[in-house]
Amino acid sequence: MEAFLVSTGVVALGEMGDKTQLLAIVLAAMFRRPWPIVAGILVATLANHGAAGALGGWVAGALGPDVMRWLIGVSFLAMALWMLVPDQIDEKNAAGRQRFGVFGTTVVAFFLAEMGDKTQIATVALAARYEDVVSVVVGTTLGMMLANSPAVFLGDRIAQRVSMRLVHGVASAIFAVLGVLTLFNVGHVF
Repeated sequence: MEAFLVSTGVVALGEMGDKTQLLAIVLAAMFRRPWPIVAGILVATLANHGAAGALGGWVAGALGPDVMRWLIGVSFLAMALWMLVPDQIDEKNAAGRQRFGVFGTTVVAFFLAEMGDKTQIATVALAARYEDVVSVVVGTTLGMMLANSPAVFLGDRIAQRVSMRLVHGVASAIFAVLGVLTLFNVGHVF
């Protein structure tokens, strides 16, 4: 029980103001469909934190921090460019069908955003500390949901007053800054 409670608390607090919380707001503003976004966050977090709990230490040791940093940084820059090219349907109707759908886009975006993030690293450390991977992964996932679900619903309300072009520009800028900071390892952002 301690592993679960500590994992939940550490991640919920660590996630406040984190890039994935900002991503939750951006996705809510883009798609204006909170429930598929929340479901996507849940699936992405379970997959990401499950992998972190089971294989995180091995992967980090095998690839090394520099390779991981470059992989994550380039991925963020690619996402920044992708955000500047809205789907044609997106221009007609923000709530309409997207290339990967709201759920699929959220799963991919959140999974990538969590790569090398402090909550993923915390999951690895907590799993090593408590040796109870299931309790740690369930706890860290609950912590993510406690921090990001309200952001999704807040973002949906904000979306009613914000243009999609602005949302795409802000999202692109956020991903570009995160990519550059990651590549230059500024302040150990991740």
